[in-house]
Amino acid sequence: MMETAVSMHRLFYGVDPNHFGDLYLPAGPEPHPLLIFLHGGYWRARYDLEHARPLCQALAQAGMAVWNLEYRRVGNAGGGWPGTFADVLAGLGHVRQLALDYPLDLGRVTLMGHSAGGHLALWAAAARRIPAGHWLHDAEPLPLRRVVALAAVSDLRRAWDLQLSNGAAGELLGGEPQQVPAAYALASPIELLPCAVPQALLHGDADEAVPYELSQRYHIAARAAGDDCTLNTLPNTGHFELIDPHSLAWPHVLSAIAGR
Repeated sequence: MMETAVSMHRLFYGVDPNHFGDLYLPAGPEPHPLLIFLHGGYWRARYDLEHARPLCQALAQAGMAVWNLEYRRVGNAGGGWPGTFADVLAGLGHVRQLALDYPLDLGRVTLMGHSAGGHLALWAAAARRIPAGHWLHDAEPLPLRRVVALAAVSDLRRAWDLQLSNGAAGELLGGEPQQVPAAYALASPIELLPCAVPQALLHGDADEAVPYELSQRYHIAARAAGDDCTLNTLPNTGHFELIDPHSLAWPHVLSAIAGR
């Protein structure tokens, strides 16, 4: 793809200091296809969206608008369950407002996340499956072409069982599955299937932060539920290569975004 110049705009979607996103715009033909990115960091406040800046710049240089979304995390006031999840839905919904002021093509929207952000991306795409009447039910979801989940923490019960990142799933949801079963049932993407949005999973088989088996298990469950879900296994690939535009994994990420 031909590189283009990029501009970046920090925009707020709510009143909390973490209710913002960085919108990257290319200089190419308008309106631009939009990619919404959710960063990882095991949902903890000490990890923010800044580490995804090179990825967002690379995607914008390839001709996409990118909405790099920040949200409250564990350690922020109101972060965790359910505030983190409410923020993600609010940030996605705000895209409709952004499109009034910026040249975004809302008919070509891709949602992508890495690690804990991959979990949130899969969850947000399936939030319509939360029972109507629950305040996290997404009754008017933003139409998505696909979800791209990079090394996603797609099964929170399994993440707890494996004690990933020293019990991060329990920190997020306020306890272990036996203590808060309803939270796990509503927050874990594998428990909200079918998603009914095409899903592309990418995962390195040498990932030591989020085990490859989580994507394997999710892929099997999604296909069994009738979803259009693919899994691209990247040999000898770890966790952070998937968000590095200079890595050997990057062409696979671009292909997944393009639907190839």
